[in-house]
Amino acid sequence: MTTTAIRGTGPAIASPGIPEESTGDPRQLKIAMVAPPYFDIPPAGYGGIEAVLADLSNALVSAGHQVTLVAAGRNGTRAGFRAVWDRSVPERLGEPGPEIIYAVQARRVVEQLAAEGQVDIVHDHTFAGPLNAPAYARLDLPTVATVHGPADSELREYYRAMGADLPLIAISGRQRALAPELNWIDTVHNGLDPADWPFQPTKGDYALFLGRFSPDKGAHTAVLAAREAGLPLILAGKCNEPPERRYFAEQVEPLLGPHDKMIGPADATLKRRLFSNARCLLFPVQWEEPFGMVMIESMVCGTPVVALRAGAVPEVLRHGVTGLICDDPGELPQALKDVTQLDPRDCRSHVVRNFSATAMALGYARAYRRALASFSLPAYLAR
Repeated sequence: MTTTAIRGTGPAIASPGIPEESTGDPRQLKIAMVAPPYFDIPPAGYGGIEAVLADLSNALVSAGHQVTLVAAGRNGTRAGFRAVWDRSVPERLGEPGPEIIYAVQARRVVEQLAAEGQVDIVHDHTFAGPLNAPAYARLDLPTVATVHGPADSELREYYRAMGADLPLIAISGRQRALAPELNWIDTVHNGLDPADWPFQPTKGDYALFLGRFSPDKGAHTAVLAAREAGLPLILAGKCNEPPERRYFAEQVEPLLGPHDKMIGPADATLKRRLFSNARCLLFPVQWEEPFGMVMIESMVCGTPVVALRAGAVPEVLRHGVTGLICDDPGELPQALKDVTQLDPRDCRSHVVRNFSATAMALGYARAYRRALASFSLPAYLAR
């Protein structure tokens, strides 16, 4: 096997912090889980945050906590459910209006839960929702927010302005390191339930690109690398907004060869089949990706990942074991050949050990208790 140049390799970084049993607080928690309004939970197709929310809610319930999902649309989890809107609104994704209206109406739902004694802590996964944190504090409810996007973008000023009112949870060490001054209380990697994903040791002979069609996701780089390696490429993912369609038409489609295939969005069933049969997932990300759910989805199916070094990639992959990390796009074609030497069983076990929904739930329970302990301190001690 020809090894691809790599710096600073090693096992994935475990979520930092004190063990769950050392918190001194064994009580079960009542959690109001505020979801974005755009996709059902779990999502039928696109919706990384919603997929994480579904697995997190189920795992917390399995651990004995009481979870109430505050969301739009239907409830596909084991958690309790309070609807903010009757249906999710994927067609409104990216518009500011729905965010603000939804945040106000979600606050009313949480206030009702508080009046019923059904919530100890609010966990918000939306953009505008954290602005409700001071209102919840007046009800003696702490709020935590998971930062699902890049904290080093313009969002940095938003979260900085929230200050001590809003404890933040990072989804990777890299995300946290890029904005170290924010009010982070913990880092909890995303996870999934391995039982929901098939394992397949035998692979087909194609590479898979699965993600949004955006320059920073690198679909154009994936096509070029697969072509040079002589490997067919299947491309799948979200490509319905005007910038996504324009990027595909101008920068990706002209590069496609006769054996490449663009299939567009993939629902849960098709996505699992694509992952299971691929030689590898090609992840040539070209921005500070905060996590990268598709990497653990691929690995849990026994399919290694060939990636560019960016964002959280070195935290999620084990170079030479569950994938190959390249420092330059020119290294990708050789890596697409070398990746066949990796063992699918190692990919699966890496996810089971490090990125399970159970581990994620333990990490969040730890973060909740930290937030509750800090919230209950006198102000002069909490500073």
